[in-house]
Amino acid sequence: MPDDRFRRFPHDHYPPGMKRAPSGILPIIAVDRRSPVPLYRQVYEGYREAIVDRRLRAGQRLPSTRSLASELGISRIPILGAFEQLLAEGYFESRVGAGTFVAHSLPDEGPPPDAREMARGAAAQVRPGKRVVSRASELLSPTAAPWLGGHGAFRLSAPALDPFPFQVWSSLMARHSRNPTRSQLAYGDPMGYRPFREALAEYLRTSRAVRCEPEQIMVVSGSQQALELSARVLLDPRSPVWMEEPGYAGARDVLTMAGARLVPVPVDEEGLDVSAGIARCANARAAYVTPSHQYPLGGTLSATRRLQLLDWAQRSGAWILEDDYDSEYRYESLPISALQGLDRDARVIYIGTFSKVLFPALRVGYLVLPADLVPRFARVRDAMDIFPPTLFQAVLTDFITEGHFARHLRKTRQLYRERRTVLVDALTRELGGTVEVLGARAGMHLVAALPKGFQDRAISERAAKEGLWAMPLSACYLAGDSRQGLVLGYGGTDARRIPDAVRRLRKVILAGRAGSGAPRR
Repeated sequence: MPDDRFRRFPHDHYPPGMKRAPSGILPIIAVDRRSPVPLYRQVYEGYREAIVDRRLRAGQRLPSTRSLASELGISRIPILGAFEQLLAEGYFESRVGAGTFVAHSLPDEGPPPDAREMARGAAAQVRPGKRVVSRASELLSPTAAPWLGGHGAFRLSAPALDPFPFQVWSSLMARHSRNPTRSQLAYGDPMGYRPFREALAEYLRTSRAVRCEPEQIMVVSGSQQALELSARVLLDPRSPVWMEEPGYAGARDVLTMAGARLVPVPVDEEGLDVSAGIARCANARAAYVTPSHQYPLGGTLSATRRLQLLDWAQRSGAWILEDDYDSEYRYESLPISALQGLDRDARVIYIGTFSKVLFPALRVGYLVLPADLVPRFARVRDAMDIFPPTLFQAVLTDFITEGHFARHLRKTRQLYRERRTVLVDALTRELGGTVEVLGARAGMHLVAALPKGFQDRAISERAAKEGLWAMPLSACYLAGDSRQGLVLGYGGTDARRIPDAVRRLRKVILAGRAGSGAPRR
């Protein structure tokens, strides 16, 4: 008779306090009926090897003997014999009413290394025989970025999660999960879910003065994928591309991986210096810009330079990649209209994301494409990952059309204004003679520029050890001659905690003075 220890028990018979385990996953075990090795022995050795190799981990639930026998196409008798042996030797353990598990008492070497740690190790040494392309090596070569390693005060790109209407969002998720339409479960359009693109087009036309129709919008997995797609369609290897200096490192990485030759173009209070760009490389294939809120210095591209940039793109046949990452948040004026709305020659690719206005894990962004580029982008997108997931797009459609998105923007705009004011006041009070505040009129971050005699990277590394996630301004520069400062995010930090965080940061900054010439307070 089969042993009761190997029966399938209903999930509601778990012992009190025992955590409900997921159903057993069938491991890859080869069974050869022609082998002289008995079947029970083959199953036994297959499981033991999987445990020793840590393909099966301590505490992992095993499949029932019935399902395993069905999967392998053999009788349950050799399965039961193998399980008996593994139980006797301590590889398995059984729990009445719960099932059979890999023994908890087996030694565990710990979890796999974190992806960030793996990247650091890979940067330090690539094993002989493991060849990588030069573009990948360029991304692995920079030193670690500890200021991106945690959540809390000054963490960049972190929106406020506490005011997000999770109850509304959960209700909309349930609505679409309970009764999904056939079209929401099938293969979709490479451009994205049509109702979502219709709602998004209406929002962009109204709030950002973007000239678009739903047919021009492609839904992507955040602005990084938008940049990658643009690079694949528009650039050849070694194509020169203007990059704001300082600018967004994420864009630099994507364009570097595409094989582009980056041309740093300086920015000032009026944004990208178009004349300097033309002088450095008049025949650039594209220009990457953040005209509404320059990253990281916070300036706005002036009307004169907007027209200069569009005129250059038209004359040279270049493309403009407009990254409009957080333009919804301005505190001393109405939102700035998109550069794309001024484009009359279809040279601008407009990029937006919901990561800053909702939450980063959503991973939903979008491209607004010139109509003649739509077929090419759609074909490349189809080759990359076919189409974007539909569920979140359907939820976002209702979130926008039912007014929840507009209400959330109004609420967070007021919240970020308050947090910005508290941070500026605290910096002035604690470090007024040491730092210059830049870019505080918009967005979710500002820059505390440092005078000569300070090394911002060293300060950021020490701050990270204190749980303060301040990015060095110098990390945003492509060329060697960089301004020193700290890029401080405030969107995700409670206003009541900001003054104490600034006091702690002040101690780190003043302790990091590189020479006696630095000012004191």
